[in-house]
Amino acid sequence: MKKNFGTKPWFYPLPVLIIGTYDENGKADAMNAAWGGLYGANMVELCLSAGHKTTKNIKSKKAFTVSFADAAHVAACDYVGIVSANDTPDKMEKAGFTVTKSEFVDAPVINELPMTLECRLVKVTEEGNIIGEIVNIGADESILDSDGKIDAAKLRPIAFEPVGNGYYVLGEKVGNAFSDGNSLK
Repeated sequence: MKKNFGTKPWFYPLPVLIIGTYDENGKADAMNAAWGGLYGANMVELCLSAGHKTTKNIKSKKAFTVSFADAAHVAACDYVGIVSANDTPDKMEKAGFTVTKSEFVDAPVINELPMTLECRLVKVTEEGNIIGEIVNIGADESILDSDGKIDAAKLRPIAFEPVGNGYYVLGEKVGNAFSDGNSLK
């Protein structure tokens, strides 16, 4: 028997996305956002409120990066989500994050996080969601397998668990997509 919980913002897994932007003065900022994901094959959608400094920066610069929070940087990734750049302008330094300017968009790549999507703003929806086109994906060599592909076990991305407010590491492979289901044909 299943227990009913009604309507809640519970969705599994919720990736922990670290959104990087520059402000009008070129100062790097980052925020933790769990509500976002793919929007088609080459775009992302972020659900960010209008009051975030990050939202203002994206609208101003027309660009942003999306890095995947990893197990090695849980505290820093959580910190940039609980502190606002509106109130704490040096939050990147306090988090221990350093940045390099993207070669593709006017946004920072966080050096400590090993995988980043570099995005150009496409539009802001009527609901306020941000749609961005992925123009490049950068990955540190430390998370690549012997074939040069991203290895989730090496990346060790974390997911947000909304019921207990926990972070969980992903990485154990349990099957093969577009393949294992063939055994049921």
